[in-house]
Amino acid sequence: MMKQALLMVGFLFLVLIGCKNKDEFSISGQIENTGNVKVISLFEGERKLDSMFFGDNNAFQFKRPTSQARLLSLRVGKNRYDLIASPGEEIVFKADLQKDVNDYQIEGSELSSTIQGFSKMRNRRDAVRDSLQADFGKRSIAADADDIENLRSEYKQKFMEQLQSYTKAAVAFANQHDDIAGFYAISTLDPEIAESEIIAYANQIKDKFLDNHYVTQFKQETDKLRTLAIGQPAPGFESFTPNNKPVSLADFKGKYVLVDFWASWCVPCRQENPNIVKLYNAYKGKGFDVFGVSLDDNPGPWMRAIADDGLSWTNASDLKAWGSPVVGLYRITGIPASYVLNPEGLIIAKNLRGNELEDFLKETLR
Repeated sequence: MMKQALLMVGFLFLVLIGCKNKDEFSISGQIENTGNVKVISLFEGERKLDSMFFGDNNAFQFKRPTSQARLLSLRVGKNRYDLIASPGEEIVFKADLQKDVNDYQIEGSELSSTIQGFSKMRNRRDAVRDSLQADFGKRSIAADADDIENLRSEYKQKFMEQLQSYTKAAVAFANQHDDIAGFYAISTLDPEIAESEIIAYANQIKDKFLDNHYVTQFKQETDKLRTLAIGQPAPGFESFTPNNKPVSLADFKGKYVLVDFWASWCVPCRQENPNIVKLYNAYKGKGFDVFGVSLDDNPGPWMRAIADDGLSWTNASDLKAWGSPVVGLYRITGIPASYVLNPEGLIIAKNLRGNELEDFLKETLR
């Protein structure tokens, strides 16, 4: 009888051990050579889930409940380490802050090991971006407005080449991994560069990963992106001229039109205005027009800027600044922002400035 009782207790103990972590994951490990860095944080996307001070020997552990695979990252100082945690996994992570950010060890998570190689590519992309931004900052300190615009075009072209290569690699990786690891690669893409690739992938997974909150968010954001994608009709809106007369985007049908979102207080906008004036004068006789939509909230500075910059095209504003409905309608997060529409009112280009806009008009209206 005693033997049977002991066997039953042993069986129950094994069952409990086998099931106790099925609704959570844990990430534990050690970070060597942390220097002045005392804290490690756990993120999901850009949302911080948890953080803690290092323990003895710079050890750490995070435990979180989960019912699905989750895309996470550990942040230590300036370093970011991407991983995927699934229910029941006990992940062991080790890194050294004096070594390359890509030189880390991870065990206990097959999907995390799968994305490790691609994560290195993401880190390299970010390093190139940071290096180009720092170099641009140094070279533009003593430059005038024209030189800064030329530098901006130069650095944008360099980074675009990197991003295009990275986009191809992400799509190839996703095609090879029909799981959340493939989704991870696509989720790292820049919508301004990889709009069509993101939309195509969202279409592929529309009936997959239905219980994953992060994927659901991605699909929702892609739906919003889709409404403003190249080839889509530009959302209609109405605003008011400085004389308080209503003007509608539909009024510009039949022409190629640059819808330019700007404001009198926006320095880059004002610096771009002479270029738009030059191109407007050169191409207005060939079916090109400009619709300037200001995010000002004060009519005085807005009208002075129109006069000072010689903006002879149609200008409009509801004087609600960032509270304007057009901000949400066009998902404007910063200005200058612009869309080029064809005579049918379809979006054919976005955020072209300087030489990019000139080259586009030369090609389109030759």
